[in-house]
Amino acid sequence: MHTIKDKDRLIARVRRIRGQVEGLERALETEAGCEAAMHQIAGIRGALAGLMCEVVEDHIHSHLVDQDKHPGALDATAAADLMSVIRTYLK
Repeated sequence: MHTIKDKDRLIARVRRIRGQVEGLERALETEAGCEAAMHQIAGIRGALAGLMCEVVEDHIHSHLVDQDKHPGALDATAAADLMSVIRTYLK
């Protein structure tokens, strides 16, 4: 499973996101202001979208493109096209 292989990298991303959420919580507790909170929320949203994109891309390459493991799998061009759409959607 690809998430196990990339576990350390994914956990590092989750920890960075946790730090962003904690920063947002501190900003709200100290009444830092709407603009600061919105910037932090946008950053968190982007970080989560990036994490989702990475996991989906790894899933596609590990489970949908590998012809040896999955006969009849998507070809690499179809997978790249799908990832392009997903990246655009997650932005």
